[in-house]
Amino acid sequence: MASTSEVKRDAVAWVGQDEAFKKAIQLLQAFNLPGGILPLQNVIEVGFVRATGYMWILLKNNIEHEFQTIGKVLSYSTEISGYLERNRIKNLTGVKAKELLYKAPVLEISVEGSKITFKSNGGLSKTFPIEAFR
Repeated sequence: MASTSEVKRDAVAWVGQDEAFKKAIQLLQAFNLPGGILPLQNVIEVGFVRATGYMWILLKNNIEHEFQTIGKVLSYSTEISGYLERNRIKNLTGVKAKELLYKAPVLEISVEGSKITFKSNGGLSKTFPIEAFR
């Protein structure tokens, strides 16, 4: 497995809240993903490797966000990464969904039509209307 520096060697990165925010939205939209699925407040850096689809977002602090229309809370760490594909982020790290008494890591987010699915360990998944994340 390649080290983080090897993975990022061929990357482009955008630094600073304004520029990184705009580029993160553009990246998500380019892969047909809603801009609201990842936190974009207090962004320090966004990076992307076109050849592999590897993407990362660095935040100033951890964020916990409640999606009120569906009553779900997601937690985002200061470093989020994954591989972008059309309608999907795979091998996602840095995102957890609050389920009952614990926070389950979200490993994949995928979009199909008007639905968005969050997949976790052990084959667990939850599907919601995509409008909740726009």
